[in-house]
Amino acid sequence: MKIYVYAICKNESKFAARFMKSVSDADGVFVMDTGSTDDSVKVLKKLGATVNTQVINPFRFDTARNLGLNYVPDDGDLYFCLDLDEVAETGWRKRLENAAEKAPEATRFMYRYVWSKNPDGSDGVVFWADKIHKKGYKWKGAVHEVLVPDYGINVQSAYAYGMQVTHYPDSAKSRSSYLPLLEIAARENPDDDRTSHYLGREYMFAGLYKEAISELMRHLSLKSATWNDERAASMRYISKCYARMGNKNEAISWALRAVAESPDTREPYLQLARAFYDTANYAGVMYAASTGLKITERKLSYITEPDAWGAPLHDLLSIAYYQFGQFKKASSEARIALSFGDDARIQSNLKMFDEAQR
Repeated sequence: MKIYVYAICKNESKFAARFMKSVSDADGVFVMDTGSTDDSVKVLKKLGATVNTQVINPFRFDTARNLGLNYVPDDGDLYFCLDLDEVAETGWRKRLENAAEKAPEATRFMYRYVWSKNPDGSDGVVFWADKIHKKGYKWKGAVHEVLVPDYGINVQSAYAYGMQVTHYPDSAKSRSSYLPLLEIAARENPDDDRTSHYLGREYMFAGLYKEAISELMRHLSLKSATWNDERAASMRYISKCYARMGNKNEAISWALRAVAESPDTREPYLQLARAFYDTANYAGVMYAASTGLKITERKLSYITEPDAWGAPLHDLLSIAYYQFGQFKKASSEARIALSFGDDARIQSNLKMFDEAQR
């Protein structure tokens, strides 16, 4: 079996050695450099990668990936798309080959993808990614691009269990290009629910709350927007936008809708608890936080957020317990919150909760 790795790159020499080491089991590594001004090309070539360079203006991720894929030999059995800030964990090839052997009809393979790490080193956002494919696929979308099959390709996916890729994002890298690229993608595919959701979220990240609310509501109106968890995420983001605009009632209203849309995920309950907290509705905080904590199964989806599985729900619940005079329970929840990492405010709260019991 021939497995080729391909990637795009721009000014990422600091990741090159780690990346190349992680994919050393590939039958070839092919990198499309889109205009690096550092020594990325030199380092990658020295480490064994085949590098081609082409400046893409205006830049689009799908154009870059498709150009890169064009340079990969067409005798591959599988093509594995990665970025230089990602690491294919040890044993990836064996597990991928095992999956391919068990599912010879599969044309796409999914693997565990750790998108972020928590401060304590544990996994943050985790989901199934699917950037491994056979021949007959191309990339589509200016940003948050996806693989689409050529005409006649029978799309069948299989899981490469035990295979993992870990993302180590560059905190210094700007997201400034994402918003205009998403706006282009939305104009090109106005009925694509995924793009609309991402665009609304990006408006929120940029502090453009009115635009975010408008686009997220458009996402919810699309006929193809049927995935409950993603719909709930749009509702949560609308709630956050209203909260940041000072409209506390709408923040609660949309958080409640998110809970109703996806009652088996923690994330909506955390947003609801925060919205109730902003109005000093501690009974609401207690309900939302305690109900959220009853959900113990974390879905492998990009919709999940580390906060919902860390300290915040315990922290909020401890405050609610304190407000109702349940000091022992307040202390217990504060201690659990602190188990996720030291926090001076929670430490101060815990001291107050303990003293209230004396």
